[in-house]
Amino acid sequence: MSQVETGDITLEPFSVSQVNPNSYNYRLGKCLKVFIGYVGGKSRFEEISLPEEGYVMEPGRMYLGQTFEKIGSGTYSMSLIGRSSMGRLGLFVQLSANLGHVTSSHQWTLEIVAAMPFRLYPGMIIGQVSFWQVEGDIAPYLGLYGRMSMPTESVLMEKGYDFNR
Repeated sequence: MSQVETGDITLEPFSVSQVNPNSYNYRLGKCLKVFIGYVGGKSRFEEISLPEEGYVMEPGRMYLGQTFEKIGSGTYSMSLIGRSSMGRLGLFVQLSANLGHVTSSHQWTLEIVAAMPFRLYPGMIIGQVSFWQVEGDIAPYLGLYGRMSMPTESVLMEKGYDFNR
């Protein structure tokens, strides 16, 4: 909590009830993007706003969500992961890109896949973030994804990456 109070860690909004011994429970935001396929060689997503009564995910389909909280730090790197209690129900969050770079502070895009039908609710606790001490000089992260607060698709296809080789 003291690191949040000093501004070394950003968790907005912050709730003491979401603090764990080694992590902070983050919640799911309202925006969800559902992968609908490839159109003209580019991946396409349908954007939906999660209704209060929830949204049932289809097994094996890829979704992009967002953290409800703005998460970041100018001092520490971050690791965003799913919760083991959710994984044991077949919900997998942050499958590949769990590293948050020092100086990034935003609502994070979440990579979400369900092994069986799973109902998501806006504001549900869906994962955890841990903060890690950095050794050496801190350089600002200048990448594209570090500035996005809405679920953001991969830019690889727009850069001409061919997945069908």
